[in-house]
Amino acid sequence: MPIVQLSAISYKKFINFALDETKRHTHLAPSPLQERYNSRISMDGKSEIEMLSFEATKVRLLRSLCIESQTMQVLDFAVFPEPEFDMPIFCANFFSSANTNIVVLDLNPLHDVISQRDYKEKYYKGLIPLGLKYAELLPWGGKLTSESLKFFSPIVIWTRFTSSSYKYDVLYSAFMDYYKAWLALMDQAVVETNASKIMCNREAQHRYLTWRAEKDPGHGLLKKLIGEEQAKDLLVNFLFNGIDELGSKSFLDYFPEYCCEDGTINQSRSIIGKSFESRPWDRKGEFISNSFEN
Repeated sequence: MPIVQLSAISYKKFINFALDETKRHTHLAPSPLQERYNSRISMDGKSEIEMLSFEATKVRLLRSLCIESQTMQVLDFAVFPEPEFDMPIFCANFFSSANTNIVVLDLNPLHDVISQRDYKEKYYKGLIPLGLKYAELLPWGGKLTSESLKFFSPIVIWTRFTSSSYKYDVLYSAFMDYYKAWLALMDQAVVETNASKIMCNREAQHRYLTWRAEKDPGHGLLKKLIGEEQAKDLLVNFLFNGIDELGSKSFLDYFPEYCCEDGTINQSRSIIGKSFESRPWDRKGEFISNSFEN
């Protein structure tokens, strides 16, 4: 299998596809965030960070962050719906170095797919074959904490692989297929008029943003590249924008189990201490509750 040179990889290809495809379904307008968040150069001058952000009908925020250097390529791409819609959140987080690739690709559920079966049926029943196809091509990447799992769907791709042109092509194919699937859901989405359901959607998205801004694994890399102050600003105000607008609850309001004795947030990613060594959904998309590993 041919090894792909890191210089031959560019996740900008993925972003360009997503923007072009989105424009076929809706009108994209630049987000007010674009003026402030567009590009950064790392403190050592060796990495370039490029950011794009848009909004549209049904879309509160479509944003991308791309990091390119001689030693790594990173993509963080997400689309967040307006609170009047309970659509999943499109999520693509890719990290590539000379030898290693770490990938998360999913239509993150806005509501719990394990306890809310009607929500899972509504959005994922027709997508299980798509998930199975890529689960075979891009196998489960190893331990995933039970806390993180709550924010993933039965079709999540969580994988690690050695760099190769074949795997890169498979990943691009998966990205295209998953994004087309998300856009189809967007096209079909009907605006919610029930105020209590809109509030529920708003809080669910705020909870998601609060978790990601505090526990996102990319925090350490951003801190190394641009310093803690700028990294935190990017996380809260760009990557997971909406924390200040969609709700007022704090991280510890949502996740009190992370509270230390002095009232600060426990920095560990997992409190329960359980993780999933293998894929915790069967071929029908049913959750396998006994697949925990310590």
